[in-house]
Amino acid sequence: MRKIALITGATSGIGKATALILAANGYDLIITGRREELLKDLTSEIIKDTGAAVISLCFDIRDLNQTDLAIKSLSGNWIAIDLLINNAGLAVGIEPVHEGVIDDWDRMIDTNVKGLLYISRIISPGMVARESGHIINISSIAGHEIYPNGAAYCGSKHAVKAITKAMRMELLPYGIKVSSISPGMVNTEFSLVRFKGDQTRADNVYKGLTPLYAPDIAESILFMVTRPPHVNIEDLVIMPTDQASARDYRRR
Repeated sequence: MRKIALITGATSGIGKATALILAANGYDLIITGRREELLKDLTSEIIKDTGAAVISLCFDIRDLNQTDLAIKSLSGNWIAIDLLINNAGLAVGIEPVHEGVIDDWDRMIDTNVKGLLYISRIISPGMVARESGHIINISSIAGHEIYPNGAAYCGSKHAVKAITKAMRMELLPYGIKVSSISPGMVNTEFSLVRFKGDQTRADNVYKGLTPLYAPDIAESILFMVTRPPHVNIEDLVIMPTDQASARDYRRR
């Protein structure tokens, strides 16, 4: 019997790559995001390429009511979610705190922190009842280090790190694995969103070096979820060879 994975933020980048690799390796999928057309396209791609069963749910994870209604729409075997991948997240803006844009802060905190908590609160009771499951929170090197002009984003990812540790302790009595993966620079829509659609500035982030790519992270997630039952990868920090810290790069 195929396991069921729910992936938030599955319309692009790490979420999309993870959906594709899990579908090819024995999982049926619940994919979620805000962009309905991209969810439809990904659903078609998964079915065509892997034959996995797929349900797509279009909602904004920042909205608790939308999130709750979407998950409550599931029925039958789809209720028994084996793997929750909390991937939805973003960075937006690069202003120092004294010039920060409040709306940017709200978007990051509401998505990266509150959205992760919302859907974990909804999904985890089923795992507890079954005494089985795995939750993977997508964090960042920004959850381990701080850099200037990233106070809100770094703060949100430090929160993810703390939440992950607490979840691991709280769910330990029920045999539920809780993990996180903390990538360095990954060439996805991340920088385009951070620079609010400025493609030139986004491209310059990766200029002169080789970053990670979404499939690199997806392959690492597949490794994490295919460990034996007695093995839990608590946190996997993965960096490009050209990056040594949140601020140190080798450019050529």
